[in-house]
Amino acid sequence: MRARQRFGAVLLPVAALALLGLTSPSEAGYSITNLGALGGDYVSSDAQGINDSGQVVGYSYGRVGQAHAFLYSNGQMTDLGTLGGGNSHATGINNSGQIVGYAQTTGGAGHAFLYSNGQMTDLGSLGTNSYALGINVNGQVVGYFDATDSHEHAFLYSNGQMTDLGTFGGTDSFAEGINDSGQIVGYFDTADGHAHAFLYSNGSVTDLGGLGGNHSFAYGINASGQVVGGSYTTGDAVGHAFLYSNGQMTDLGTLGGTESEAFGINDSGQVIGTDYTLLRAFLYSNGQMTDLSSLGTAGFGSPLYLPTDINNEGQIAADSLNQSTFLLTPTPAATAAPEPASLTLLGLGALGLLGYGWRRRQQAA
Repeated sequence: MRARQRFGAVLLPVAALALLGLTSPSEAGYSITNLGALGGDYVSSDAQGINDSGQVVGYSYGRVGQAHAFLYSNGQMTDLGTLGGGNSHATGINNSGQIVGYAQTTGGAGHAFLYSNGQMTDLGSLGTNSYALGINVNGQVVGYFDATDSHEHAFLYSNGQMTDLGTFGGTDSFAEGINDSGQIVGYFDTADGHAHAFLYSNGSVTDLGGLGGNHSFAYGINASGQVVGGSYTTGDAVGHAFLYSNGQMTDLGTLGGTESEAFGINDSGQVIGTDYTLLRAFLYSNGQMTDLSSLGTAGFGSPLYLPTDINNEGQIAADSLNQSTFLLTPTPAATAAPEPASLTLLGLGALGLLGYGWRRRQQAA
């Protein structure tokens, strides 16, 4: 598969986990839980999804480079195993506790999976490798597969069948998220090499446009059909997080840096994402963007930089710069968004930036 290099997060070396299992109150009205890792050879973790019960999924990394999908529930992290190969990655979970992701098979290919009732099921592929990225309450799964035409195609898996959604007139397509109404978001590559965010609903696709640049990417959708993602601005020099609602794309800005991207949205319209210049996670709520790292580095061990999902209770699954994984849970005091912290620009010119999509779509091989 191709690397999807965009404006995005740095990939940092794995560091030792600190404060494993610690839950601490924060002045901003959140409790902070370090989810730890699977243990043994597995020393760090990445969160990818959360449901309304606060169950978190993702993958835990070992010293030898292997990754295994995990479920964090009731204070315990469980290894979900693989499809016979060495690696697996969990990417989403619905409110029934069904989990999706992709895993290496005994033959070496990476296949989308559905984990339910303690069993991982291979969803197959319409080509070679396949990758599941989202699931709704009805058990419908979306993702993409490597087609035999050497391109990637978005898919919908429903009622035991995987359907090719096509490429919408372009060369490649990627489905990233699905809501309980079956509306799907993602992005497709146009014939002229641009990437456009899309909304797929009732068999028709809508090009969501952008913020003035040539490229946009959609990652999350809520029950109201509000969509979040990232788009390059005019000139394609930088990209900003966006919220698409009622046919209009709104630039959410940044925390003070130059680049940002949004990854998740709940049914209340709260949005989470990252300011890439500052390497800081943000919460966008009621028209205000707040630095989640203002909760304090004592709880995180290092700055919180990548929130990956937010549920309808306002809980956030996120990673820090040292690849520790956290669950942020609002406390009763968090009736409003916390006050923005003062921001200091970091000297990051020497750091290479790789897109979040590249990090999320590592092959399971």
